[in-house]
Amino acid sequence: MLRKAFACGAALGALMLASNSSFAQVNLIQNGDFEVTTGHSSGEWDSNHPYVNVTGWISNGYNFIFAPNTADTTGAHSSEYNNELTLWGPGNGVNNGLTNSPTGGNFVAADGAFQQGSITQTINGLTVGHTYQLGFYWAGAQQQGYDGPNTEQWQASLGGDTQLTSVYNNPSHGFSGWQQESFTYTATSTSETLAFLALGTPNGVPPFSLLDGVTLYDISTPPPTDTPEPGAMALAAAGLAGFAGAALRRRRLAAK
Repeated sequence: MLRKAFACGAALGALMLASNSSFAQVNLIQNGDFEVTTGHSSGEWDSNHPYVNVTGWISNGYNFIFAPNTADTTGAHSSEYNNELTLWGPGNGVNNGLTNSPTGGNFVAADGAFQQGSITQTINGLTVGHTYQLGFYWAGAQQQGYDGPNTEQWQASLGGDTQLTSVYNNPSHGFSGWQQESFTYTATSTSETLAFLALGTPNGVPPFSLLDGVTLYDISTPPPTDTPEPGAMALAAAGLAGFAGAALRRRRLAAK
């Protein structure tokens, strides 16, 4: 009888888990870590000079993809200028703390003052009036071979709503460290364009804004909880009541 009671309790737990799964949040961004590429693993990422293409995204600017451990060592190839672009970091003698992104894989590096261009993805399946939370990691860095203080910033837009990160004031050869950003947007259409644009100053000291780990969640949907839906509770309660009633009848018959 104890085994049956345990089985019934397990069934109730399964029902609770099944009910919670209906609230599971889904990341609406495709390839938000920029891991899936074609052409090459790192290099210039620009529709006009496509050395690297990134699945799910379009790039129109002097933007690059760096594979792990390459930003301050082997660099990323520029098909436009036929050279290797690197960032100041420990790999080339500057102990500024430059590291791979928190996600550990590829990341974007975009010049904020030269041939600026957006990185975009079309987001489908939005619900008009719902609130969406955009999350990403970003950092400020500088191209190796250039000197002077500079600034980095990202502009992030969903549809017609544009928001800005803080401005990082970067010393010469500096690195900001990775930081996490979060913005909220309200959908005005079922399909909207997400766009990132690097902003930097001054021109000629190349300020690079780095980006990785992009997520977009519908936060109007209730998050997972430990409380099952009423329908699941009623079903579980009915099953337990039936089991208890049958056990009681067997006990009465045995007593006669």
